[in-house]
Amino acid sequence: MFLAAALLVAAAPGPGLFYVAARALAGGRREGLASSIGLGLGGLVHVIAGAVGVSALVMASAQAFTLLKVLGAVYLVWLGVKAWRDARVLAPIDLRTTSVRRAFRDGIVVEALNPKTAAFFLAFIPQFVDPARPVAAQFVVLGLVSVCLNTTADIIVTCCAAMARTSLQDRPTLIVRARQTSGAIMCGLGASLLFVRRAA
Repeated sequence: MFLAAALLVAAAPGPGLFYVAARALAGGRREGLASSIGLGLGGLVHVIAGAVGVSALVMASAQAFTLLKVLGAVYLVWLGVKAWRDARVLAPIDLRTTSVRRAFRDGIVVEALNPKTAAFFLAFIPQFVDPARPVAAQFVVLGLVSVCLNTTADIIVTCCAAMARTSLQDRPTLIVRARQTSGAIMCGLGASLLFVRRAA
């Protein structure tokens, strides 16, 4: 039951899938893949935090929740504005490593600062935990499975977006538009994060 539910959640279009698609459209397959792995590691932060009880404390504190939400939203909007601003700048080959490292780092930060992820793990995973067994260990194992499935979905979307970008290589104007669109998507995701409410 857990695997079926986790697969449905991973395949459902959400902020993570839109984010990696935007990064792949803006910077290509390597940036998209780096973002996908970064999101996975950022998700692990919430898994560990949930297992030791930190996420529950954050969700219980209105101030901590709001701070995390605002930081995550501002960071996403900043990435979106930067992507839009740099849309017409084609990075030379020798700068690809820097871009990949930045995409990897951004993925970790974006996911780690996303209170929706913390809320998801706290609401989803406990339904499949057996209280008669070590709860923290079960939370970590189930969280790892969920993160792996989500990361796999992100990688698939990244490859599709990168293929679409490659097909536009001979049409630089469309590449600029795609990169601007990816920036707008990131800004939109950041703005939507501001409207996330803490569960009562």
